Amino acid sequence: MSDSSDHSALVFGLTQEISSVDPHEDTDAATRSVLFNVFEGLVKPTTDGEVEPAVAQDYTVSDDMTEYTFTLRDGITFHDGNPVTAEDVKYSLERSAGIDGDQSALSAISDISTPDDSTVVITLSAPDSEFIYNLTTAILEEANDAQQADNPIGTGPFKLTEFEEGQYLTLEKYDGYWNKDLDYIDEVQVKFVADADEAFMELQSGSIDCLQYLTKDQISSVGDDYNIITTTMMLVHGLFLNNDYEPLQNKEVRQALNYAVDRDAINEMFADGKGMIVQTHGYPRITAWYNKDTEGTYTYDPDKAKELLADAGYADGFDLEITVPSNFTQHVTTAEMIAENLKAVGINATINSVDWNTWLSETYQNRNYQATVIGFDISSLSPATWYKRYYSTSDNDMTNFASTEYDSLYDQAQQTTDNDTKKDLYGQMQQILTDDAASVFIQDPGDFIALNKRFTGLKTYPVSALDFSSVQYAN
Repeated sequence: MSDSSDHSALVFGLTQEISSVDPHEDTDAATRSVLFNVFEGLVKPTTDGEVEPAVAQDYTVSDDMTEYTFTLRDGITFHDGNPVTAEDVKYSLERSAGIDGDQSALSAISDISTPDDSTVVITLSAPDSEFIYNLTTAILEEANDAQQADNPIGTGPFKLTEFEEGQYLTLEKYDGYWNKDLDYIDEVQVKFVADADEAFMELQSGSIDCLQYLTKDQISSVGDDYNIITTTMMLVHGLFLNNDYEPLQNKEVRQALNYAVDRDAINEMFADGKGMIVQTHGYPRITAWYNKDTEGTYTYDPDKAKELLADAGYADGFDLEITVPSNFTQHVTTAEMIAENLKAVGINATINSVDWNTWLSETYQNRNYQATVIGFDISSLSPATWYKRYYSTSDNDMTNFASTEYDSLYDQAQQTTDNDTKKDLYGQMQQILTDDAASVFIQDPGDFIALNKRFTGLKTYPVSALDFSSVQYAN
């Protein structure tokens, strides 16, 4: 691995190790951000939350929204030089759906036909006006099936050339990329530095060129060699509650926690107030699907919190363990602030700091926790995927939230193709998450990104994406 003195390479510091280089695996936000550069779907996200053609050159949708027909780009190739065919697309969609199982958004597909090498016809079991958002699923080469997890081959602007687990990942510009209008850097080295303070020290020393998630104190000492990009993380950051834990089964207790937590103080602590306060599972930057009426429901009111706890039979409080992944400084510090807020209303909050893999397996997958501080990004631009997280029988309902009204509204939203109706239904669902206090939703956190002035053009997206194909040499 070369260092940043090699002016052909951008060294990006990542405080979370890549969990897999197989884009169809159930991966985290950091992994998706990096793999965004290696793999593409039939369509790909845009910076404003829509999608545009990628592997496909264009597409049409039937009037009843059950049939999506795609024409592949002429001459598009994988990183090994082999052409992308309609059979590769069919293989990729079926593979991804098979890995995800019943929870896959692609399970709505009833048939995939390939009339010729450049045409793919996807038929759905029911009309779905959101389905196009799910077709950002990575297109892989069928001939590489046995090596997808070890030797990934995509169609994106960069190809993966080195991967040293726990150390670094190297991306090189793919000269055969279909978009010839792009003029971007030759190489990116993603360097894994688990400790956030150490990563910042490497940024200051010049061995890292770009680093996300800087604190407001860090940006004041980052130095003159860096430009600061201010955005939000496109996360729903909060104290997520296991609704099956006995005290948290009570809605009044969950509401009490919402009044006990000082959202504004958390926002000020990390991003000088640059985050966006939320009180539901919604992304305020994607205004088309966001219920703004949920804002302001819970103010910071410890007395109200104590009153609700007393009404619920917990006047003397209760014990609450907050599990937090230790490699995220922001989550750890947020948990510490929340613990102090809760102690002020009589709740004995303690912090259980665990490594990332333990959090994924025990907290997220096994739901073996009481409360946790984490942020949920957008894995798909389809709102159906965001709100399935709270559907009572969903595999990824990690908070064990259950509401028959919510489930009914979700079902109705999937049955309509009218986007105005969908927006109303999703808005009602967000209101339920707020009113029932499914968790303590806090903010879409502000994000400060430092980029060495030798580079320019880094774009931010409403999904987890680090678009290195937009980065150019400054001179």
